[in-house]
Amino acid sequence: MSDSNLDFAETFDIPVPYMTRLRDYYLALGYGNPYRWAQFRDVPFTMLKKPLNECRVGLVTTAAPLKNDAGDQGAHAPYNAAAKFYSVYAGDSKDVGFLGISHLGYDRKYSTAEDVNAYFPLDALNAAAERGEIGDVSPRFYGTPTNRSQVTTLDQDCVDVLNLMIEDKVDAAVIAAN
Repeated sequence: MSDSNLDFAETFDIPVPYMTRLRDYYLALGYGNPYRWAQFRDVPFTMLKKPLNECRVGLVTTAAPLKNDAGDQGAHAPYNAAAKFYSVYAGDSKDVGFLGISHLGYDRKYSTAEDVNAYFPLDALNAAAERGEIGDVSPRFYGTPTNRSQVTTLDQDCVDVLNLMIEDKVDAAVIAAN
């Protein structure tokens, strides 16, 4: 069978090429070099010291709390840079309030922000706790900004989140980067 009979998609028609799009966007912002994702040979993760069903699990997100003066931040909002935040925050896991992703660049043609569980899986974590799969959910969740600075992320944001998790006696984390 020849390739012409296989009905392959066009070369450019690949699943959301977000890494290429982000590199192009970074260059379009005027940076002199393409964005380079942080990659580590040695990942600083450790084995759990107790079974998962005894662990307190924290949720880390890049979703943003509502900014009253920042315009449309709802499910179908266009990209909204005014909704960005620049410091780590913690929120109450029992009373989350509004969290949105209008401050992020995602494919708005084929996805929406209607289902908060798609980018903030707190309900799934609570269900896992109810089933006894995890010990419990941290009393707070943790928000990290998307500043495009590896130095700030590593030297400030990660340290801030870690300190909050230590304060909350978190044993493991789920990171839901949007």
